Amino acid sequence: MSRPVAACLALAGLACAFDAPAWAAAAAEPLSTVSERSGFQRTGRYDEVAALAAAFQARYPDRVVARSFGTTPEGRPMQLLVVTATGAFDPAEARRRGLPVLLVQGGIHAGEIDGKDAGFLAMRQILEGEAAPGVLDKVVWLFVPVFNVDGHERFGAWNRPNQRGPVEMGWRTTAQNFNLNRDYLKADAPEMRAMLRLVQEWDPLAMVDLHATNGAQFEHDISFQVEPLHAGDPALRKVGRQWRDAVIADAAREGSLPLGFYPSFVVQDDPASGFEDGVAPPRFSHGYFLLRNRLGMLVETHSWKPYPERVRSTRNAIVSVLEQMALHGAQWRRTALEADARATRLGGQDEPLAWKATAESRTVDFRGYAYTRTPSDVSGALMTRYDETTPQVWRVPLRDHVVPALTATAPRAGYLVPPAWVAFVQPALEAHGVSFRRLEATWPDAPVQAFRAGTSKTDATSTEGRQRLALAGGWKDEPRDIGPGALFVPVDQPLSRLVLALLEPQAPDSLAAWGGFNIAFERKEYMEDYVAEDVARKMLAADPALRAEFERRVATDPAFAADPAARLDFFYRRHTAWDERYGLYPVLRLDQPPPAR
Repeated sequence: MSRPVAACLALAGLACAFDAPAWAAAAAEPLSTVSERSGFQRTGRYDEVAALAAAFQARYPDRVVARSFGTTPEGRPMQLLVVTATGAFDPAEARRRGLPVLLVQGGIHAGEIDGKDAGFLAMRQILEGEAAPGVLDKVVWLFVPVFNVDGHERFGAWNRPNQRGPVEMGWRTTAQNFNLNRDYLKADAPEMRAMLRLVQEWDPLAMVDLHATNGAQFEHDISFQVEPLHAGDPALRKVGRQWRDAVIADAAREGSLPLGFYPSFVVQDDPASGFEDGVAPPRFSHGYFLLRNRLGMLVETHSWKPYPERVRSTRNAIVSVLEQMALHGAQWRRTALEADARATRLGGQDEPLAWKATAESRTVDFRGYAYTRTPSDVSGALMTRYDETTPQVWRVPLRDHVVPALTATAPRAGYLVPPAWVAFVQPALEAHGVSFRRLEATWPDAPVQAFRAGTSKTDATSTEGRQRLALAGGWKDEPRDIGPGALFVPVDQPLSRLVLALLEPQAPDSLAAWGGFNIAFERKEYMEDYVAEDVARKMLAADPALRAEFERRVATDPAFAADPAARLDFFYRRHTAWDERYGLYPVLRLDQPPPAR
């Protein structure tokens, strides 16, 4: 661990003096953190967050308002600070005046707590005029110091064994063991539902999610990933790239070695395999906001850097994103609203649901360390060992040509949720602010499209408390009677991409993929073998074409011919006793809207 003097050196760019009186002044400063007073060796417990929020509000009542936006399962308030010099402490007022709103969240993984301490430091310096002068005149800054509050209070020295400092820190997951950065779309955790209410209320132009990464040892200290950049609305992609590149340039000027991609090896533990960029699915924060036609930034400091250095680089990132929002936020907000309008016209168009990097690569110079790869006498595996005393430039491949991996054609009108499944779907729509309307009357022979699964496979183990489901099949016209109480979810709304992500069954984080409809794909009715034998003989006798099809299948498919159950099932599936709903995805598609009443 670095000594306080080393911490001070790491924070030299923050006007940190080198003598004892400066540290004594910080100790007496009511707006300083436990972290700052310890020379950035420690981080405070959660009661410090409420105390600081109240102190900032008392010191700057015209610029800081402290609020709670939810309560955790263990009964703790979730703290929000609204920081602005515009006087727009109400979301309706911020919208009326066209002000860009920036949401900065720390501690979604509460062991990676750089963002909390860096955010409070940046806030004090900005309010005192030591950094980013004038930004609060043009921006509304929402700061959530700790998202995963209960996890923050699961305090321990070894909660992050791959991380250098602070001395103690919180836990990755919530008290209910949810990883909040896997929960944005399915929204199972109470904390996430509170966050989504906040997002609906304020509609932030941009969200910044502050983390510390795991992984190898190297010199680069921070990375920035932004979407839209590879995915989402084309005009917003240009904004995303402009924002990312500007923040990277700012970080470099402050002495960092920033990256524009997440530094995880293509092959685990093998530096020579290089890196690949990509688009996170919407279970992750920055993959989610692009579906709302808003900007999302993932900031990852390097966990092997000492905590003072990580706080410094995170503080600089916060200051930079605020400065960029002050400079460009008004224009970027107009682009986002134009993207909302374009999203209402997505019906009938092809839209990517998932993305991947191709095998195409370019060679990059990466600031690593000398390393060896030798067999371990402990694990027996090939192990990489780094020599931090010997910096080394790695010339490695970077795969950053990103293309759609899965595409769907959006329905021209929208999706229809039959009455029996409304209780499954409506809470998810409401959690995200998706618009829908309820059908009041029966709609006989509705011209819908249905998705029938040829195969459905659940994972062997649960993920985030869900048994995930993979479906293979396709949509086809299949008119059906629809009862009153069904929900129509139109595509002509700003959140159309979010609608597809939720309701297209093969989307990676859809309600179906997360097991929300698993019961619909369970077979519930059967035909006894002795009944099926009689049924089969009668069907063979009555239908020569069926007999020919059966005999051809037996002759050409050895596995089928050798499987008695499959042979009987051949007839059962063609009999009127077969459950026609088996394999039917419960949500339907429409190319024309339902009747108004």
